[in-house]
Amino acid sequence: MSQTNTSLLDEVVQWSQETCRQRLKSVLPELTSLHHKSESWDDHIRILKIITDMFLPHIGLSELEDECFSQILPKAVTMFDCMLKEILDQVGELSSQNTELRALLRNILQAMMQIIDALSTCVRHIGTFEEAPYLNAIRSLPTCILKVLKETFHHCKESEVVYCGRLSLVADLLQGLFKEAYSLQKGLLELLDRISLDSSASEEEVSYIVTVIHSLLDICSIISNLDIALHANTWKFLIKQSLKYQSLVEEYLHHGDISSSLCDNLLASFHNCVDLAEQMKHAGLQEATQSAEYKLFQKSSKMCRFFANTLVHYLKEFKHFLTKFCSGFYQLYLQIISKFPPSLCAPTLPLVLSEELKAAALIPMEALLLQLLPLRAFAEIVLQKDLRLSPEHELPQCLLLVNVLGQLAYQPEEVLKLWYTGSQFSEDTPRLPLYQALFSSFRRCYIERQAPVLLPGVMMKGQAQVNVTLHQHICVQLCSNVAALPHTYFPVLEHCLFDALLQADTQTALLATDVWCFTARYGTAELCLHHVLLIAQLAKACTGECQESFHLGLLLKRMVFLMTPNHQMELVTRFPPSELENLPVWRHVLLRALSTEAGQRVETDVISLTQNALSDWQSGGCKLGQVNKVNTALLSLLAVVGGQSSPEEQCMLSLVKIVTQLWLRISPEQVLTQPVLQRTLQLLLSLSAILVKDIEHQVILQALMCVETVVSQKCADQLLLAALEFLASLGKISFPPDNQSQILPRLSSLFGVLLSDRYWLLHQHALEAFSHFAEITTHEEVISQSLSEEETKTKVVNYLSKTVSSQEDEESRLQRLKLQTAVIEQHNERLQNDTVENSSNKVAAPAAADPEPCSKRARQETSAEEEYSRYIQTAESALKALQALIGGQANTAAPPPQWLESRLQELQTLITNIRTAPHTI
Repeated sequence: MSQTNTSLLDEVVQWSQETCRQRLKSVLPELTSLHHKSESWDDHIRILKIITDMFLPHIGLSELEDECFSQILPKAVTMFDCMLKEILDQVGELSSQNTELRALLRNILQAMMQIIDALSTCVRHIGTFEEAPYLNAIRSLPTCILKVLKETFHHCKESEVVYCGRLSLVADLLQGLFKEAYSLQKGLLELLDRISLDSSASEEEVSYIVTVIHSLLDICSIISNLDIALHANTWKFLIKQSLKYQSLVEEYLHHGDISSSLCDNLLASFHNCVDLAEQMKHAGLQEATQSAEYKLFQKSSKMCRFFANTLVHYLKEFKHFLTKFCSGFYQLYLQIISKFPPSLCAPTLPLVLSEELKAAALIPMEALLLQLLPLRAFAEIVLQKDLRLSPEHELPQCLLLVNVLGQLAYQPEEVLKLWYTGSQFSEDTPRLPLYQALFSSFRRCYIERQAPVLLPGVMMKGQAQVNVTLHQHICVQLCSNVAALPHTYFPVLEHCLFDALLQADTQTALLATDVWCFTARYGTAELCLHHVLLIAQLAKACTGECQESFHLGLLLKRMVFLMTPNHQMELVTRFPPSELENLPVWRHVLLRALSTEAGQRVETDVISLTQNALSDWQSGGCKLGQVNKVNTALLSLLAVVGGQSSPEEQCMLSLVKIVTQLWLRISPEQVLTQPVLQRTLQLLLSLSAILVKDIEHQVILQALMCVETVVSQKCADQLLLAALEFLASLGKISFPPDNQSQILPRLSSLFGVLLSDRYWLLHQHALEAFSHFAEITTHEEVISQSLSEEETKTKVVNYLSKTVSSQEDEESRLQRLKLQTAVIEQHNERLQNDTVENSSNKVAAPAAADPEPCSKRARQETSAEEEYSRYIQTAESALKALQALIGGQANTAAPPPQWLESRLQELQTLITNIRTAPHTI
């Protein structure tokens, strides 16, 4: 700087305020010119301080921008940037021994503080005016200050990295620099808050406000980890300005950046709270409300609540500009919900801390969801088909859908249509109806269903609130929603219930059944009849054993209870039990659900039909091709027998006669080779378990001999389970001494074999069957003889005493459930694929179609050799039964009938004729 210029500065600093005011017009241009030309930092700062301290107080508001701010502030920002660059260039050589560099860097930091102080002086001066400043009068000031603040905060934030272990040499100045910047920003925000723009604002002014808002957003991203109060206040002002000028700036704001930054800050605060709560728990500080950790937790939770409420408010005001960012809101919701119970990945936190965290984050999520409901883009994300989520987000997705369900009752028609109906046109983004999405989501929560996770139940008057399973929680919410559902959406509901009923997962089908039963009960009797007739028709068309038939039967069995007596008779009329093709319907209906008239009609018709089917089978030579008809009748007969407490005497005689006839026809050897006969035996064992008190002991012996053969050959699990059911029922019988020698040893042997089975399912059922038998039997020797092996005895004793051999820890259990999930999903997918392939045959079958075309069934008899084998086995089985009967009567006073000898001679002659026939080899 020249001597002349130096003299001018030396002279000016001696002036009084009055002299400065008088010489303002002549000296200020010269000073601003010197400031612009100055090259050294010292000269720059000296001139800057002279202008701001001595001349600025005398400049009017209208002259500030043109005569001062626009002349000095851009150069001040440039010099500030140069100082920062110099620090970065020199700081690598900084050390406690390098005193010269240390002094240089400290001087630079002090110079930066002086620039910030000069800017603060400018802000304070504007605050002295009574009139609110208008934007053009101070245009250069906010933008220059924001640039300086941004660089200052960034330098402070990165100071540990920048000074790399030598921070202590300048820490005091950095702290002072931060405080000066903090104070400057506070003053700037107060200044900007006084400015107002109306609808007549120019595009330049609007663009300026948008730039200020975006600059504040950049600062927010920098100061997030520096100071909580500064961060919160900056965000408050940013949102306040956005709303203050909403109509002017809403089309120009970077809504995606603002909303994503709010989401990021919310998540960061939330995770910080969770981490602090876990640390307090592990340190045992959860009760120490005066500890530093707890106070820090409270600050973090306040920030979490602030960001959550701010996000909700921002979304409420600008939702139409945020539709393309719904994916971020959706992920935010899932991430926060996943950290609260009942989510399995949620941390276990102390109650006090957990409640504070709920108030800070969980409750605002409900308000967030309420704002998102009307947005089509959000619905399309939540309800998208083939949704793939990480395992920890499956339950949050399910709870999200439940929460949507709960809030729809208060929404307008267009929102209801958006969520309830799904996509309507091919050009729409595919989305599921809400009900279908909820059932699909529930199905994917396999681990949570098995754990099971628990949620707060609905509070009832006079009852304490209890926790309920996920199934119960969703069922209650669904039924509550159905009760308020407009009638126009009932077809969609029925369609979704039907889909859920016929899919592979049984618990999902059970949930659909619960809701369907509520729908039928809540509606009119005619609606219930309509549903029952529909389900009955589908059950009739669903031939064979499959999950669709089981699920339809589950619903039909329950809905018949809800019908009026007249409607039950209409069901009987529509599907007469006297016709074989209708038996797939009545196999699912319990007689106790029917009125007396309807029950007697069904019972009589089913028993009569079973007798006729059995007679036709026997008269036709007991051909394998006709066994399916017998099985169909037996299945319905089982429903009749099991669906009432005590059949009438005449019916009981008919039932026992049918069972006896079948036992005398069953050949154990043939059962082993024919799956259709295994099904017959399974049904026969179940029937015998119910009717066991009325079956003759010799027939029971025949049954035990058959079971012996089946057990020895390891037949299908369903057959063995039916055998266990039959064995357990024999505890009701007190066998006479003449039968005990043949029956009791077989009982002991069978129990012993089944109790030692290594397959866990059979072993568990064997334990249950044996314990039931042991509780009611009078033949205690069977118990001791069944437990001849020490290992088996130990297992039974442990079972009866409810002793747990090994306790599975929670982590191992969850890992096991995860492995099971993959297996079950594959199994359900395979069942689902089979359903799709066979749906036209199973569900769309004509009502009057012949369930068993003779021309096709006859082809099941593949060769003459099979017929020879079948008849020989039948004869052999009958002769063995006769032998057992004669052996049993030999121990009593009653001799065999007199005609027996002559009939045996006739049989002998018949056998001789067969052996000597021309074609006999």
